[in-house]
Amino acid sequence: MKLKDKVAIVTGSAKGIGRAIALAFAREGAKVVVSDIAEEEKTKEEIIAMGREAIAVKCDVSKMKDALNLANETVKKFGRIDILVNNAGIYPFKTFEEMKEEDWDRVFKVNLYGVFNCTKAVLPHMIKQKYGKIINISSIAARIGFQGLTHYCASKGAVDAFTRALALELAKYNINVNAIAPGPIETPGTRALGNEAYESFKKLIPVGRWGKPEDVAELAVFLASDDSSFITGEVVVIDGGFSIQ
Repeated sequence: MKLKDKVAIVTGSAKGIGRAIALAFAREGAKVVVSDIAEEEKTKEEIIAMGREAIAVKCDVSKMKDALNLANETVKKFGRIDILVNNAGIYPFKTFEEMKEEDWDRVFKVNLYGVFNCTKAVLPHMIKQKYGKIINISSIAARIGFQGLTHYCASKGAVDAFTRALALELAKYNINVNAIAPGPIETPGTRALGNEAYESFKKLIPVGRWGKPEDVAELAVFLASDDSSFITGEVVVIDGGFSIQ
C-alpha cells in the first residue's frame, strides 16, 4: 500500500501503459482519476472492482480547458491532487519528407503541450499542499533516432528537458518531477506493427522479450511513492537493455 489514500491522475489511461499504471496505483491504495480522449470507463470499473475509488474524466490533453476541467473534477471529488502521470501521447509514423506542418503540430500538441497543460492545471493544488509527484512518460526515442518518427523523437526530447528544468523550479515546494523513458513495450499500438516486425524487433532486445505495460507501471509506483523522495529531475530508462547496445 505504497500509495494509500493518495490521489492520482493518469492521462491516456484507457489502454496500454496508462491503463497498467492506473491499475497498479489502485492496487497500492491510491484513489485514481482515469483520463483519456477515448472511452475510459472500463479502466475505472476495473479499479472499482478492486474495492478502490475511481472516477473517469474525458480529456483532450492538447486543450488547456480540458486539462483545467480534469484538475477541477479531481479536486471536487477527492479534495486534492498528489500525483500526475502525463502519459497521453501519439506516435503516427510518417517520413519527414512526407510530413506536413499539421502532422508536426498534432504530435507536439499532444506529446508536449499536453504535458504543459496538465502540469499547469494541477500545479496550484500541489504548491498549496507543499507536496506532489509529477511523472512524465517520455521514450528512448528522445535519445535514439527512429525513422518515420522525427516529430515523436523531437517531442520526447523536449519532455526530457522540461522534466529536468521543472524539477529545479519545484523542488522548494516538495514536488518531485521525473520521467520514465520506455523502450519496446508491448501495447495495442506496437502489436499493430504486425507479427513479423514484432518478432524481428524482439531479437534486438538483450533480455529477449518485449516489455510489458506492467513493467513500466511498477516503476511508476516507485516514482509516485515516498520511496523516491530524494529523486527528482531524472529520466529513467526501462527498455530491457535496448539502448545500451
